Amino acid sequence: MPVLAEAGFETVQRTQVGDPSAPDREIMDRAVANGYVVFSHALDFSTMLALTHASGPSLVQLRGPKVLPEQIADLLIQSLDRFHVDLEAGALLLIEPGRSRVRILPL
Repeated sequence: MPVLAEAGFETVQRTQVGDPSAPDREIMDRAVANGYVVFSHALDFSTMLALTHASGPSLVQLRGPKVLPEQIADLLIQSLDRFHVDLEAGALLLIEPGRSRVRILPL
């Protein structure tokens, strides 16, 4: 994601590290094994975290009509900077139009 890379964040797209059609569980397992934070607008990953009471991986969940990093760059980068300690420990970061909030894992 160029906007994140330009802000100094290391990013890896799922197509770079495995099968692009891999099931969500495999993506989550790979994220835990590699210390990745999952970034998504789909609710599948947050639902999985809630149902399994998992302590990781951290998840950045975008909600609202604009879900591309380029569309919400300022709020996204401010939120990542503000909650980076929580994300390192295991958290769900919800970013919505005009605000962001964090919930510590497990949910």
